[in-house]
Amino acid sequence: MIDTAPLPDAAPANWVDRRAPRALRPWLKLGRFDRPAGIWLLMLPGWQAIALAAAMAHRWPQPWLLAAVFLGAALMRAAGCAYNDIVDRDIDAKVARTAARPIPSGQISVKQAWGFVAGCSLAGLAVLLTLPPLAIGLGVASLALVAAYPFMKRVTWWPQAWLGLTFNWGALLGFAAASGTLAWPAVLLYASGVFWTLGYDTIYAVQDLEDDALAGVKSSARRLGAAAPKGVAGFYLAALAFALASAWSARLGPLFLVPAGIYGAHLRSQAARLDVADPQGALRLFKSNAAAGLLLLAALAAGAWRGPFGL
Repeated sequence: MIDTAPLPDAAPANWVDRRAPRALRPWLKLGRFDRPAGIWLLMLPGWQAIALAAAMAHRWPQPWLLAAVFLGAALMRAAGCAYNDIVDRDIDAKVARTAARPIPSGQISVKQAWGFVAGCSLAGLAVLLTLPPLAIGLGVASLALVAAYPFMKRVTWWPQAWLGLTFNWGALLGFAAASGTLAWPAVLLYASGVFWTLGYDTIYAVQDLEDDALAGVKSSARRLGAAAPKGVAGFYLAALAFALASAWSARLGPLFLVPAGIYGAHLRSQAARLDVADPQGALRLFKSNAAAGLLLLAALAAGAWRGPFGL
């Protein structure tokens, strides 16, 4: 009998548990399609970089590139999550939030999960091959980051930083896809995203503080302890500073500043509201980062307008 109960960090009314065929639900959960926040967080750095490159060229982002990045992010996030679950299956079985995932609960075998990883990766490769050569090379290079990520929690207190390096690689890839090259504004945007992810994934890790300690799993939330809100505030301040530096080096127009200011206020509010004793509140704050990323996207797109006299 397939367990159809929603997983703890999925919305009770998520579309997979409500509408997907029963037989497909374990597979969709293996790819985290019941928790789409991760797709947004992987996709948005690519979209932001496409908007940045377009703004530097005084034009709007190309819709087909945005669609390609969305599809690629959904596929590769699914593959990455399945790979992570294969590597972490023994740890996941010991953590309350993850014990019901398809692999540790026995709904999907390790061999079947490897097939899922291969299928999603091949589909993602097909999307990648529609992009310029530099973007293809960057996409292939990202596999080293993806492959190493599940092991970081075993060797460092800062696996969230490695996730930042991995999840925001799309900022470099997206810029290369839109412009055919790389430039300092893209590198600075990438740095901004790394600190953004370090902040929001520290918030996410607050959910597992007790279980991670019992399982011997390391995280930035465990390392920071009661100082996690201050740490997140510092990470987010760095994220905003690098985003502003990216816009400045790209000579974006003044309309960038209004949504960027709202973005900064949103991040500040998250850090101020974080309570390490409130795991459910931490999950809500984490999920709000899709909105945060969209605010920065709007800022970068608005920066294409420089006004009658430029900057």
